[in-house]
Amino acid sequence: MPKYFICISFTITLLFMSGMSTFSETFPNRPSLPNENQDEKIHTIVIVKEGSLPDLLNRIKKNYDSVEIKRTYNIVFEGFSVIGKRSDIHSLILEPEVKHGSTVSTYKTTIDESVPFIGGDRLWRVFDDKGRRVTGKGVKVGVIDTGIDYTHPDLIKNYRGGHDLVDGDDDPMETMGDSNQKTMHGTHVAGIIAANGRVKGVAPDAEIIAYRALGPGGVGTSEQVIAAIEQAIKDNVDIINLSLGSSVNGPDWPTSLALDKAVEKGIIAVTSSGNSGPNIWTVGSPGTSSKAISVGATTPPLEIPFLTYGMEEKQINLNPLLGAREWSFKRPVEITSAGIGYENQFNDVQGKVVLIERGEITFTQKAMNARNAGAIGVIIFNNEQGNFEGSLEVELDIPVVSISKEDGTWLLQKIVEKNGKIRTLSKQQQDLVASFSSRGPVTETWEIKPDVVAPGVAIDSTVPNGYMSMQGTSMAAPHVAGACALIKQVHPTWTPTQIKAALMNTAKKLTDEDGITYNTNEQGAGRIQIEEAIHTETLIYPSSLPFGLVFHQQARTKREVKVEVENIGRKEKKFSFEIPKNRKGVQFSVPNSFYLKPNEKKTVVISVDISPKHIRPGLHDGWLKVYEGSKAIELPYMFAIDEPNYPRVMGFQFTRTDQPGLYKYEVYLPGGAEEFGIALYDPDTLRFIKFLDWKKNVSRGLIEKEVTEEDIGLKGVYKVLVFAKKAGKEDTIETEIVVDEGHG
Repeated sequence: MPKYFICISFTITLLFMSGMSTFSETFPNRPSLPNENQDEKIHTIVIVKEGSLPDLLNRIKKNYDSVEIKRTYNIVFEGFSVIGKRSDIHSLILEPEVKHGSTVSTYKTTIDESVPFIGGDRLWRVFDDKGRRVTGKGVKVGVIDTGIDYTHPDLIKNYRGGHDLVDGDDDPMETMGDSNQKTMHGTHVAGIIAANGRVKGVAPDAEIIAYRALGPGGVGTSEQVIAAIEQAIKDNVDIINLSLGSSVNGPDWPTSLALDKAVEKGIIAVTSSGNSGPNIWTVGSPGTSSKAISVGATTPPLEIPFLTYGMEEKQINLNPLLGAREWSFKRPVEITSAGIGYENQFNDVQGKVVLIERGEITFTQKAMNARNAGAIGVIIFNNEQGNFEGSLEVELDIPVVSISKEDGTWLLQKIVEKNGKIRTLSKQQQDLVASFSSRGPVTETWEIKPDVVAPGVAIDSTVPNGYMSMQGTSMAAPHVAGACALIKQVHPTWTPTQIKAALMNTAKKLTDEDGITYNTNEQGAGRIQIEEAIHTETLIYPSSLPFGLVFHQQARTKREVKVEVENIGRKEKKFSFEIPKNRKGVQFSVPNSFYLKPNEKKTVVISVDISPKHIRPGLHDGWLKVYEGSKAIELPYMFAIDEPNYPRVMGFQFTRTDQPGLYKYEVYLPGGAEEFGIALYDPDTLRFIKFLDWKKNVSRGLIEKEVTEEDIGLKGVYKVLVFAKKAGKEDTIETEIVVDEGHG
């Protein structure tokens, strides 16, 4: 089955009340370090096996003098919170009845920046028709993710159970244990939606139901994700959030179809668009679902650090690595280079920042070698185009950041010419579409995605044992899911289509740093504004207008979209349409103005006449204005001329089946192919061996095929080149497969 991954970029900052956390706060269940104060009192939440709570509480009172029981839990799970000496708490966690123990640490976070930015907190002071504050009360939100730490003090009040589709039980706890496999993503997502403690999510009284569909390392299959969607439908949730994605840009991918079905069942489906930007065609399933709300990422109000070199004007943005100290140099500092970062490459680095190239050894090894040699900071530049995100395996007391290959190569050249100094500056950013945020449109349907954007950069939220800052469209989607919970509380009879329209019709259209409006496939309708969405008196849906694909050889072609206009206000309203600015070969036709009484709606047709021979090939987009009186609602539109430049092949997977000696491959052709093949090469000599498959005139969609070891002919590791050609364009996927000699 194709794999799904969490849509997160690991640009992470830990913010604590008293500096960096101790290792024990991050990993409370491991043996204590020698320098820990064993008499220090710590606050811990403990989950126990079903039915064992009374006996264990009695044993604590008899055997643990320092341990004070603060609170017991019997509804969301069996357990308790305690305060006691570190040594006693460690012993208590080892009791056979204990399933899990989490330290309750004190941290300083800034989640309060992104929630007010989209208008969430202001609604908490507003009352619904039942006299309740608008906080998401009574709304059920299903979080399909890596599970959640339901013991977290900020999530305990909201947790209402869940299901583990990975292990097949009803315990959706995050993966704990080994540092390479443990997860925290679902807890972070759940906190953005509905944290209600030291930090507050968008809808702090919404109910959270957790579905663990992604297992160790944050990886799962579409089979598990679809099973989670089915279970959420059975559980009658109001909203589901999927902060996960794949590389397949297709509307008919199974998870996208499953989300469409969930919406048809009355569930509001919110999904991240993916983190493969800034190129177009990068939005992946389930973000390609027609009926779900696909969400891209923007910046909330942020101070972004960047550096300059010497007297050069070039500015280089810095991305901090998880586990390193904050980059906060106040004065110019010297910089030098140290190759790949091996121990013997650090010469004369005392008191300097070191530039290191990515590759060969881990980020942690590079950073440790730099620190041991006396460096005060590390900059790691990518070894392939673009930037990257990363984390350290241990916490370090020096800053470590990443930059792109392009910036790193430029900086290295300047250092080689003459060692100099760098200055650290910062600049305010807000409402910019994140470079990593995946762009649309969707292949085949040519639909505009994402539908909206929301804050997704440097978002602080809950994680197991504390709080952490992460970024990605994974963080943007739960802002929208929380917004949907607030809207659903105020308008419980609204359908998913109406709620999606409310968010899109009232979104703020964004511009880049140069004041140029982002394309529709970058921002959809714009950045959400929750207050405006809740109080809107007009709904127009569909809220974006895909006019499809037209070829140059076609004569003048007319395309149309039927649109529903609904007056949900208390007074009669006049509606009128503004024809988009004329351009050669394109002529819009819009309805005449009309009036709607309260709760009245009308279906109208918006059409466009396209003369392809007068228009350049490619994507063409813009906004069409609809006026409610003098108030403008802008609907994004798009059409394509000739076969667009989308990737011709996507999502190749090669896996073993349950049967000995039998393998299966999957690959997606978004537009079909005139020629398609899978070629095997020797990985060392690059000698061509054979075609695993080769076809002509292949239809669009998913190709699945089983192959045996005999079909392949040899065992071992192969370099694979998957290629597809269509309309004069050929794309390839290069990877490796293993035909396991021990299999069977």
